[in-house]
Amino acid sequence: MSIVQYFLNNFSFISKYAATHFSLIFGAVLISLLLWLPVGVLISRNEKLANTVLGIANTIYCIPSLALFSFLVTIPAFGLGRKSALLALVLYAMMPLVRNVYQGIKIVDKSVIEAARGMGMNSWRILREIQLPLAAPVIFAGFRITVVMTTGVAAIAAYIGEKNLGRLITVGLNGYNVEMIVTGALLIALIAIVLDTVLGFFERMMIPRGLRIRRG
Repeated sequence: MSIVQYFLNNFSFISKYAATHFSLIFGAVLISLLLWLPVGVLISRNEKLANTVLGIANTIYCIPSLALFSFLVTIPAFGLGRKSALLALVLYAMMPLVRNVYQGIKIVDKSVIEAARGMGMNSWRILREIQLPLAAPVIFAGFRITVVMTTGVAAIAAYIGEKNLGRLITVGLNGYNVEMIVTGALLIALIAIVLDTVLGFFERMMIPRGLRIRRG
C-alpha cells in the first residue's frame, strides 16, 4: 500500500489526530506567551534574577522530552493525557521565549534609551514605546522557534495518552507499519513548515524591513 493510498483510506481518524495535534499546539503556545513574555520583560530589569531564570530555562530545555513527559505523568494532579502534555510543552517553550524577550530588550541601543529619559519618559513608557518595538524582531524569532519546536515535541505526547499525529508513529513502530510511520512523520513536518512559513509572512507584514532578522 502506498503512503497516499494509506492516507486516503484512513483520512477520517488521521484528520481527528491532526485536529488534536493543532489544539495541543495552540493551547501550549497561547499559555506560553501569556506566561513567558512577562517573565522575559521582568528579568530584563534585574540581571541577578535573569541569570537564575535563564539557567532554569536552559536546564529544562536540556531534559529529554520523553523523560520529562514520563516524569510529569507520575504527578497525581497531571497524570496521563492533556495536562501533562501541556505542562511539558510550556516548560520547553520557556527557553526560546524568555531568552529572546530578554535579549531583544537588552540589545536596544542605550543611547536611544538615554535620549528618551532626557525627554522625560519613565521606565515603563520607554519599555512600551521604544524597547519592545525595537525588540520585536528578536521576540518574534523566539515565537517562531517555539511554534516549530512545539509542533515536533507534541508528537511525543502520544506516549502518554494524547491521540495526536504522534500516535501514527508510535503505533506504526509497534506494528512495523511503514506507511503509518511515514505518514505521521510527514504530516508533522509539513505542519511545522506551513506554520513557520505563515509566521514568516506575518513577520514581513508587521516588522519593518530594516528591523527584521536576517536568516541564511
